[in-house]
Amino acid sequence: MSIQDKVLLRKIKKREKQKLKLLQLKEAEKKEKEQDIIEQEIKDISSKGEKRVQNDQPGPNKKKKKNTSTADTNDSSDENSIGASKDDVENNDSLENNGDDTNAQESLPGSDGALEILSNRSFESLNNKVCELTLKAIADMGFTTLTEIQARSIPPLLEGRDLAGAAKTGSGKTLAFLIPAVELIYKLKFMPRNGTGVIIISPTRELSMQTFGVLKELMKYHHHTYGLVMGGASRQTEAQKLSKGINILVATPGRLLDHLQNTPDFLYKNLQCLIIDEADRILEVGFEEEMKQIMNLLPKRRQTMLFSATQNKKTEALTSLALKKEPIYVGVDDTKEVATVSGLEQGYVVCPSEKRMLILFTFLKKNRKKKVMVFFSSCMSVKFHHELFNYIDLPVMCIHGKQKQTKRTTTFFPILQCRKWNSSLHRCSCQRFRYTSS
Repeated sequence: MSIQDKVLLRKIKKREKQKLKLLQLKEAEKKEKEQDIIEQEIKDISSKGEKRVQNDQPGPNKKKKKNTSTADTNDSSDENSIGASKDDVENNDSLENNGDDTNAQESLPGSDGALEILSNRSFESLNNKVCELTLKAIADMGFTTLTEIQARSIPPLLEGRDLAGAAKTGSGKTLAFLIPAVELIYKLKFMPRNGTGVIIISPTRELSMQTFGVLKELMKYHHHTYGLVMGGASRQTEAQKLSKGINILVATPGRLLDHLQNTPDFLYKNLQCLIIDEADRILEVGFEEEMKQIMNLLPKRRQTMLFSATQNKKTEALTSLALKKEPIYVGVDDTKEVATVSGLEQGYVVCPSEKRMLILFTFLKKNRKKKVMVFFSSCMSVKFHHELFNYIDLPVMCIHGKQKQTKRTTTFFPILQCRKWNSSLHRCSCQRFRYTSS
């Protein structure tokens, strides 16, 4: 084992000891609270008994009782005095333990409680938990307020807990797992020679590129390496980058499994965190077998995060396979049946089939300064409408499954980065703008 690996292992062991110490302190504090409750109940019962005794005695003796109780003389019962002294000792011990606990919390990031919902929903509330470099990048991205899934997920993830999260699309899940992942690599001072410390698995190429784009912005002021591997891209180029060392890796399941099995210079034995994004979609696409093989190849001692828009039997099976260490479940809007964000407005148009093209053209013409994506049922339909609209002076871009990955990427990133663009035609199994014949 090299010196660098020994140093990294030493850091990891130190971090594990800190986590264990923190958990022990929390358990001790919990026991103390239970003891305090019991002591308080005993004290209440004894005080009620004392009042009854006072009521039974004559007037002159009552005055003596008051004087003796205020002056703490020998007229008090022995049991009450012993109970009071015990309370004093308990209070002093609890104060000392609280002081130790706060010191332990300061030493380890994000230790304000496993399921604490941050009372202050501002990103500034993460000042003492997340490094300044990450917070500066978040400010540059224009985010100021934490979403619910972020507020409920980030604190336990910063503590190193395993977590399964469910929230609607567009609720901010990407930053909810990227911020703790970047913080983990930063705290461990990962270097390229240490290999890959975090792997993020996304179901599709486009989603992996979108996640990589957010990661790129978040890593703006960090020196750690990050990369993307996915189907359709040059495998040889990816292998060369992996051999040099990628600390945070975004990948699609098929290409990741390929590199795990066939790229000897891919150093993943130091993996600290595995993130499975859109787990429900990964299983829908048919990567269930690949995910099982990936789980068997990756190191077992790691933190695992699993996020999805919905929870079903398949995702539960994947959760039990991937998350081993008593995972925390964070569900946002579990009671709602539809897995779409509440701010999304949906509408439809019912029209004769011969007028569908006219309505689509009119809609695109009126919204030329906005982002519009039109879904068609086949690649041929995308190609037809792409050529037609460009011919009649309505510039559009197209993206579909029969294009090469380089072409899809060059089309996708401008769409992702630009705030305003005309319209893009995209092949999908569903139609976002649904036109039905009347």
